[in-house]
Amino acid sequence: MTDSQNNLFEKLFKLRENGTNARTEILAGITTFLTMCYIVIVNPLTLSNTGMDFGAVFVATCISAAIGCFIMGALANYPIALAPGMGLNAYFTYAVVGGMGVPWQVALAAVFMSGIIFIVFSFLKVREMLVNALPMSLKMAIAAGIGMFLALIALKGAGVIVDHPATLVGMGQFRIPSPDNPEVKVINWPPVLALLGFFLVIMLDRFRVKGAIIIAILTITAIAAALGLTKFEGLVSAVPSIEPTFMQMDFNGLFNGSMIAVVFVFFLVDLFDSTGTLVGVSHRAGLLVDGKLPRLKKALFADSTAIVAGAALGTSSTTPYIESASGVAAGGRTGLTAVTVGVLMLACLWFSPLAKAVPAFATAPALLYIGVHMMRSATEIDWNDMTEAAPAFITIIFMPFSYSIADGIAMGFITYAIIKFICGRAKEVTPMVWVVAVAWAAKFWYLGT
Repeated sequence: MTDSQNNLFEKLFKLRENGTNARTEILAGITTFLTMCYIVIVNPLTLSNTGMDFGAVFVATCISAAIGCFIMGALANYPIALAPGMGLNAYFTYAVVGGMGVPWQVALAAVFMSGIIFIVFSFLKVREMLVNALPMSLKMAIAAGIGMFLALIALKGAGVIVDHPATLVGMGQFRIPSPDNPEVKVINWPPVLALLGFFLVIMLDRFRVKGAIIIAILTITAIAAALGLTKFEGLVSAVPSIEPTFMQMDFNGLFNGSMIAVVFVFFLVDLFDSTGTLVGVSHRAGLLVDGKLPRLKKALFADSTAIVAGAALGTSSTTPYIESASGVAAGGRTGLTAVTVGVLMLACLWFSPLAKAVPAFATAPALLYIGVHMMRSATEIDWNDMTEAAPAFITIIFMPFSYSIADGIAMGFITYAIIKFICGRAKEVTPMVWVVAVAWAAKFWYLGT
């Protein structure tokens, strides 16, 4: 890297001030990308169930993610990557389009409107007030809960934890019947390799090997390729046309009671998903100052703009990604990490076969490793004060048990307000916390989960 490049990065991202350098930031960006690149495949697959064109959604996913990452990196200077959110795309596909029978064009219009509301709220400082009004115990619980949520995603994706008809969840099998001879047991490689990768990350980290997470991901991917569990289907492919979804939003059927509720849900769910991710990842990176996030307004603007751009391009809501924590663990501290992810997202437009080659069980070790780091936030909760400890505990356990960051945070707000009130300490609850607790309780009651 030339001196002029280093000077440019220093000027844009204040690397020395944040105790980092360009090499570390780029490496962190690559790490984050490798843990979240699955979305460029999963999102088009999910949204194509609505009748949307797979190739167009693939392009929309890559470009909307890049836009979000560039704005977050250049404007807010945070190492947090954005992309169309898991969970929000499922709500879009299976609840709105599939369940309510809403055309996907109208659903895209609902996403677009939720993004516009986000932008307005960002300028009015409502979202900033919300984040800064969060009690410290809930902020720490959010970080710890995201750690558990990451771990569950990793274990589920690798087959280490599976569904169970009697106990809801259970341990996966490490040896399974052979397809050729059911009486012979063979190794079930995905969970085995996922745990092997986790041990490798821990070992490399213990000996302070730079790029431990990337090394583990690539090592497990190489082993998987050798075993025939994944394969490289070339390097370059033609970029599909985005025309089938570009600016296809239909606002005609948007303004009725049911669709207004849909816009509200998109807004509320993404509000809590993005808020939780921003707080949790920023805490892990040591970016919170007196419990608050500097330049929060700019970070929220990046999120809001990406939602609007994504809807126009043809994808569901774009949101900050909890996988950004992997880049933070690899040393990412500035927006150069996010910008690196954005560049790689654009590269996916031509190199999608390469991204497809990394299986979920190869990224699982990274997510487990991050889960360990983020759970440390729980030590900063005052466990001796039950009015602080109980809401924090509810926040932590509801994230993995409900499989939703947003629901975990919502339950944290609700229980915090109720417990403080019944214990005669209502004065400790800020007006913003009361407003959000009541709003989310109303959403659960009238609209369901």
